[in-house]
Amino acid sequence: MPQYIVLQVTLKEKLIGTGSRNLSELENILNEQAAKGYRLHTITTASAQSAGLLGGDRIQATLVFEKIH
Repeated sequence: MPQYIVLQVTLKEKLIGTGSRNLSELENILNEQAAKGYRLHTITTASAQSAGLLGGDRIQATLVFEKIH
C-alpha cells in the first residue's frame, strides 16, 4: 500500500527584486524526505500578499511525498 507524507512550507518573497528568501528551507525539506526514502509526488502553491509593514508576498507550498519501495 502506498505511503505519503504531506508538508507545507511558506516561502517569503524578497521586498526588492525577485526570488524567495528561504529557498534553502525548501531544499532541506526535499533532501530530508529523500534521505528517508520518499520522493516528491506533487507540489501545489497558493500566493497571498503580506499585510505586515516589512513583509513581502508569501507563497504557501503544499508538498506531497510518496514512499519509494
